[in-house]
Amino acid sequence: MALIERFKGSTAAAALATRATSDSGSVFLRLADGTVVTYGEVESRTEALAAALADLGVETGDRVALLLPAGEEFVLSLFAVARLGATVVPLDPRLTPAELRYLLRHSEAVCCVTMERVEEMDFLEFFEDLLVSLPELQYLVTVGEEDLWYDDRIFQFEDLLSAGAGRDYVAPDIDPERDCLAILYTSGTTGKPKGVKLSHANILSVAAGTADALGIRPDDRVVGVGGFHHVFGLGPGIMATLLAGASIIVKSGDGPEAVLDLVEGHGATVHYGIPTDFVAELWAMERSPRSLGSLRLAMIAGAPAGDELVRQVRARICPNVVVAYSLTETASTLCVSRWDDDEDKQAFTVGRPLPGTTLRILEKDGSVLPVESVGEIAVRGPGVMLGYYRQPRETSNSLDAEGYFLTGDLGMLDEDGYLHLVGRSKEVIIRSGFNVYPMEVEARLESHPAVHEVAVVGMADPFLGEAICACVVPVEGAIVTESELVAWCQEVLADHKVPDNVRFFDGFPHTGSGKIHRVEISRSLRAGSHPGT
Repeated sequence: MALIERFKGSTAAAALATRATSDSGSVFLRLADGTVVTYGEVESRTEALAAALADLGVETGDRVALLLPAGEEFVLSLFAVARLGATVVPLDPRLTPAELRYLLRHSEAVCCVTMERVEEMDFLEFFEDLLVSLPELQYLVTVGEEDLWYDDRIFQFEDLLSAGAGRDYVAPDIDPERDCLAILYTSGTTGKPKGVKLSHANILSVAAGTADALGIRPDDRVVGVGGFHHVFGLGPGIMATLLAGASIIVKSGDGPEAVLDLVEGHGATVHYGIPTDFVAELWAMERSPRSLGSLRLAMIAGAPAGDELVRQVRARICPNVVVAYSLTETASTLCVSRWDDDEDKQAFTVGRPLPGTTLRILEKDGSVLPVESVGEIAVRGPGVMLGYYRQPRETSNSLDAEGYFLTGDLGMLDEDGYLHLVGRSKEVIIRSGFNVYPMEVEARLESHPAVHEVAVVGMADPFLGEAICACVVPVEGAIVTESELVAWCQEVLADHKVPDNVRFFDGFPHTGSGKIHRVEISRSLRAGSHPGT
C-alpha cells in the first residue's frame, strides 16, 4: 500500500506511534558520532517530554518555538508538542537577534526550546534580556550544561525528560485537516516575514507523496538534510523518513566534506540537497575523492538546478538524480521528477505533481492557459497551507476562489503533464536555497548616509545558484566602499541576505512611471556594462 494511503487521516503523533509499534527496534536517527536512536526510543522520550510540557501548562493551540540545530532534541520536541495539540514554530538559529525577537513576538510563543549556545550566539544572554519584553513567553527549555536553577521559568531539557518519564497527561483530540502542526516563517513579497500555517495533513500528505515518488524504503539511510527548521527538513526530511520507516543521518558539521564523510561512514543511500550543496561536493570530490557507491538516489531541490549540474552529479556522485520543485506554502514538494523519467524530462523539467496535487498555468487576468503556455503557476492540493498566521489579507491575496495557491512563479505544463520552470514573477532571489527579497536589503542600504539610490538584483552564480548584487548610486561627492556597505548590512541582516558584491552606478534607468528599471540593470550587469541615467 502506498504511504499516502496508509497514513491518510493520521496526525504526526499517531504516525510516530504506528511506526514505533511495528518497528520499535529500527533506527530512526543516526547521529554523526555513531549513536543511533530507535523509533521506540523516540516514542518513549517524546511521551516523557510531552508529559513534562503539559505539566508546565503547554496545551492545545499554544505555540512552542524551536530554536535548535538539527538533532535529537529537535525531533523529540517536534513530536512532544504535536502530541499536545500545540504548534511548533521552528526558527533558524542563524537569524539575527532582531529577527528572532520579531518572530518570537509575532508567533506569540508561550515556550521556547533552545540551545544555550550556537557558534558565536549566546542564547541564554539573548533570552535574559528578552524574557522581560515578551509577556507571552512563559518558559524557556535549554539544551546544554549550565545550571539555571535560579530562574523558575528556565528548565533544562534533560531534566524535563526525567521529570516526565512515566507520567500521564491528557491527549487532546486533533483534527489533522484543520489543526496546525507548524508555523514556518518565510519572507513575503515585501521582504517581511509571514508565518505559514501547515496542518498535520498538509505536512504528512506531502511527506508521504514525496516518499512514494522517490521509492523510499525501510532500509534507506537519508543524508543531506541540513536544517530541520525549514519546510524541506520538516517534511521530506523528518516526516518522509518516519513514514517510510527509514533512518535519517543527522549532520553535525558544515561544509561538503562533512556530508561526504557521512555518506561514506554511514552508507547513505538517499542524498537530499540544494544545488549549492552538490556544487560544493563536486569541488570537494576533486580535492579528495570518496567512495559513494552506497548512494542509489539524489534529489536536488530548493533552487533552480541546471542540466549541467544534474549531469555532473549523475556522473560523479550518484547515478540516479531527480529534481524537485517545492514551496513553504505547499508543505514542500509540489512536483518531482522520477528516476526512470526519460533524459529530456529529467534535464529540462521539475517532474510531475504529487498525487492529489493539481497545477494550473494562469494568464495575468487569472484565466487558465492551455498546455505549452507560459504563465503563473497556481496549485491546489493536500499540501496547500491553512493560511498566513495573523495575516488574513495576505492569505486572501494568495489563494483564489477555488483554493489555488498563486505561487508567483512562472512555468509551463507540457502535454505529458511535466512542469517546466521559466522564472519568477515576484522579485525574489534564491540564494543557496534561501529566499531573499530585495526590498529588505534595499531598506538597509538606503539608510546608509552615502547611498542615494539602490537596487538589489540576483545574478547567476555557479555555487550559490543566485548571488545578491547591490547596485548603488552614491550621494554626490560621497566616498563609500564595497566593504563598508557589506559591513553595514552585516550588522542587522542574516548572513544569507548580505550582498555578495556591490556595483556602483552613476545613475539608474527608470520606467515611465518613475520606478527603477530592474530588468535593464540586470541585463547591463550580464553584459558587463553600467547604464546611466
